[in-house]
Amino acid sequence: MSQLRALTSARGEQKQRTRQHLLDAALRLMDERRGFASLSLREVAKEAGVVPAAFYRHFESLDQLGLALVEECGVTLRRLLREARRKGLQPRQILRSSVEIYHAHVLQHRLHFLFAASARGGTPEIRKALRIEESHFANEMAQDMRDLGLLPSMPKDDLQMICRLVVTTMMHAATEILDLPANDPRQERELIDNFVRQLRLIFIGARSWQSKD
Repeated sequence: MSQLRALTSARGEQKQRTRQHLLDAALRLMDERRGFASLSLREVAKEAGVVPAAFYRHFESLDQLGLALVEECGVTLRRLLREARRKGLQPRQILRSSVEIYHAHVLQHRLHFLFAASARGGTPEIRKALRIEESHFANEMAQDMRDLGLLPSMPKDDLQMICRLVVTTMMHAATEILDLPANDPRQERELIDNFVRQLRLIFIGARSWQSKD
């Protein structure tokens, strides 16, 4: 019985590894500046080192693989919030510190952010899934802001709207971060400064915002 359990466990682990190989293969192919929609099942399988028939043991289609990548993007975004919580950012420095953390996070997880940018031109199902993940991220951000006492008098729905606007700005900034030439501290500094100004403008407007029925 113990041998059977060990064999079943080993097969399950192998299946999970192959699934992850397929996801990673799609990301690597997109690192060649290709959109997700341009990928074929055969080349993803080849890049992962499996035969095309093996692909269907893990995903029904490339779109289903794309949905799994969207889930990974959501996990990547939530790691960003955990990193900000771990550092215990102070309200007075939260904008610039958050932007610097985000900049480093995008570079560290560049393939997922490349996919997220590409997914905006994908199928309606993938675009919808990406919007849902971004909405979850915005909701968590709003909760963090409430916990920090930022915009304490703002109604919940309005705060979530502000956070969705911040997330939209963040995702746009991610493409600019990815397009920056390597080892160019001047352009990097200018991008970070501009991103901080954009967020500051959002929150200046938020403080004077009055929701109307």
